[in-house]
Amino acid sequence: MPMNGPFARLPEAASFTVTSTTVDDGAAWPPAQHASGLPGGKDISPQLSWSGAPEGTKSYAVTVYDPDAPTGSGFWHWAVTDIPATVTELPEGAGDDTGSQLPEGAYQLPNDARTARYLGAAPPAGHGPHRYFVVVHALDIASTDVPADATPAVLGFTMAGHTLGRAVLTATAETPA
Repeated sequence: MPMNGPFARLPEAASFTVTSTTVDDGAAWPPAQHASGLPGGKDISPQLSWSGAPEGTKSYAVTVYDPDAPTGSGFWHWAVTDIPATVTELPEGAGDDTGSQLPEGAYQLPNDARTARYLGAAPPAGHGPHRYFVVVHALDIASTDVPADATPAVLGFTMAGHTLGRAVLTATAETPA
C-alpha cells in the first residue's frame, strides 16, 4: 500500500478531533459503509462528531477520500460543504440521496461516480488494503461558494487558503481476490 498522504503538499493546518460511532480510527469499515454492490454494502455514510476546532472557524466541510484507488488521482467518496460552525456532528446515513439529515445550508457535491451522496468503499478485488481519509475541515469562511455540481477537487482547491484546521480519521477496506 502506498504511503502517500493527501495533505503532504497542502498548507499546514491545526489539528482537532473527529470520532465516529461507526468506525474507529485505523479500523476497517463495517460492511454497511461499503458500496452496495459488495456483500453487506449499503453506501451508508458514517456517524461523525468533532471537537476542538480552531478559533475563528466559520464553517466546516467533510470529505472522504481514497488515495489508494488505482486511478492516478485517488477516488472521492463523499464531499459536504457549508456545514455551519455551530454544528459538531453528522448522523450515520446523512450522506444519502436526499441529504435531508444534513444541517440547513450544507450540501453534498458529486463524488467521483458523479452522484451527490456518500459512496461506500469498493477497492478492486485483490488490489490490497485501501485507506479512506475521513476529514472534517475547519474553514475561516461561512460559505465556500462552490457550485453544487463542482467536483470534490474543486472544493479542495477552494478550501486550501481557508483551512484553519483538519480533523482526520482513517478507515480501511480490502476486497479479497
